[in-house]
Amino acid sequence: MRIIVDAMGGDNAPDAAVRGAVDAAKEFGVDITLCGDPQAIGRCIGEAGASADGEHIRIAPASEVIEMEDDPATAVRMKPDSSMAVGLRLLSSGEGDAFVSAGSTGALLSGATITVRRVRGIRRAALALVVPSAKGRFLLIDCGANAECTPEYLLQFAYMGSFYSKRILGVDEPRVNLLNIGAEECKGTPNRIEAWKALDEAGKAGRIDFRGNIEAREVMLGDTDVLVTDGFAGNIFLKTVEGTALFLLKELKGAFLSSAKSKLGALLLKDSIAGIKSRVDISEVGGTIMLGLRKTVVKAHGSSDARAIRSAVMQAIGFVEADVIGEIERNVDVMKVAKEA
Repeated sequence: MRIIVDAMGGDNAPDAAVRGAVDAAKEFGVDITLCGDPQAIGRCIGEAGASADGEHIRIAPASEVIEMEDDPATAVRMKPDSSMAVGLRLLSSGEGDAFVSAGSTGALLSGATITVRRVRGIRRAALALVVPSAKGRFLLIDCGANAECTPEYLLQFAYMGSFYSKRILGVDEPRVNLLNIGAEECKGTPNRIEAWKALDEAGKAGRIDFRGNIEAREVMLGDTDVLVTDGFAGNIFLKTVEGTALFLLKELKGAFLSSAKSKLGALLLKDSIAGIKSRVDISEVGGTIMLGLRKTVVKAHGSSDARAIRSAVMQAIGFVEADVIGEIERNVDVMKVAKEA
């Protein structure tokens, strides 16, 4: 398997991207293609104790870099020799099985949609992220790609999320919920109400396990496996959860350092605290999958370190091996809103 990595994308590029990719190549036995400035990449490969041998680790030259201030909608087109654009073209032409980038989310989504393209019949690609909960974890879809969604978009997100949950997370019958302001089917905007009807119909047909609406405060308690929402609400939900987690960890640290007795308690609970931090550590998660595309694209966090890039590569490998895209392609004909007579 060959994984293409945008070596110039992200806050810590190229060092973090290259080192993480090299670590992944050694650990998982995959071939790596690093896109970007050959001189800078070569230096980082050497520092990582490896070499660009043209077989297991090779460099795909790219003279441009997409910056965060570049217009996401046109960045790939305006910078055709950027590391991101080069990587996406390699993926589209079959010279790799997956592409990983910590660069601009908007540019990656736009570029992937144009270059790699969506599965035929899928209306919009969506960002899908695995989030920890009180009872394990769930898949949040969409978490930022589509600010506004039709009922059919949300229905397709539910199907794609269910396939991911089954094949990647090992959930036999993923519980699907629609994020809303109340549990009742009549709650929310007219768009949400129509989406509920479409999801309920799919549930009654036995195609997904739709459990109805769910309020944000119930999600983290672990009562869902696939949380369906538009990218606007999903991104706000995600950032709120991240901020709350950071706040609580900071408060916990302050409480444990407030006295000699509490410091002793912190020492006794050191392993438990480390376990909590690990569950919310972005370096362990890796990245966000772009569901609905014809090839595997993983968006790593912009501040990813080498460990996070390694995790993103591992995530890409698992996604390819699970054949989630194939499952979407085989079921796309039923992933539509029924038209009224």
